[in-house]
Amino acid sequence: MTATGAYAPKPGRAPLGRMLAAQTALETRLLLRNGEQLLLTVVIPTLLLTLFSVVDIVDTGPGPAVDFLAPGVLALAVMSTAFTGQAIATGFERRYGVLKRLGASPMPRWALMTAKTGSVLVTEVLQIALLTVVALALGWSPHGNPLAVLLLLLLGTAAFSGLGLLMAGTLKAEATLAAANLVFLLLLVGGGVLVPLDRFPDAAQSVLGLLPIAALSDGLRDVLQHGAGVPWEDVGILAVWAVLGLGAAARFFKWE
Repeated sequence: MTATGAYAPKPGRAPLGRMLAAQTALETRLLLRNGEQLLLTVVIPTLLLTLFSVVDIVDTGPGPAVDFLAPGVLALAVMSTAFTGQAIATGFERRYGVLKRLGASPMPRWALMTAKTGSVLVTEVLQIALLTVVALALGWSPHGNPLAVLLLLLLGTAAFSGLGLLMAGTLKAEATLAAANLVFLLLLVGGGVLVPLDRFPDAAQSVLGLLPIAALSDGLRDVLQHGAGVPWEDVGILAVWAVLGLGAAARFFKWE
């Protein structure tokens, strides 16, 4: 203390940028230390990519199977982290009162949600790097504009993150756990990740094609497999899901 009785250095909250960086780093460490989340976000996509590329299980059309599967598994990785993993982790943080206490801290609530999204992006970078190395080792030959791929991945992350936070902020933790895993399994089968959408009936294709996982996997496939430009239709679908999901999460999210 100084002679005037004031504390030195002067107490107060840290700059917002420093708080965001610290919270993002913490959220990332917690996510990567969780064995169940690691299984969901890293091990399962890697095993699916390797198994379906090596073993002829599904007819993926002409060309090496890995050229079809790699974009779909990249989309699956985004969904597993931004939607399933984030929904489950946030749901139990809400149940145990962690979010309530963090919401009373000097960090604004929107900044806490931003930090969670930042941790998702960091995890996705690690996922995509690992899956790319595995796919290249399996003979993958990607094409297309990297900026188009980045746009699709960012919009997919925003869409799934909004939906995951909406689920975590409105359902009980146990319901979130069950619903998030069920949605993951359903979209894995019917979202064009491993099975081409043209294998489904025509009526189902028109509905499945509007799902965010289908738009992301098809968009990535158009660019990386066929060398197309920006797939604006898929971009539009993802943008709509992102706006709806994030908007609904901001409106209906309950902190306790």
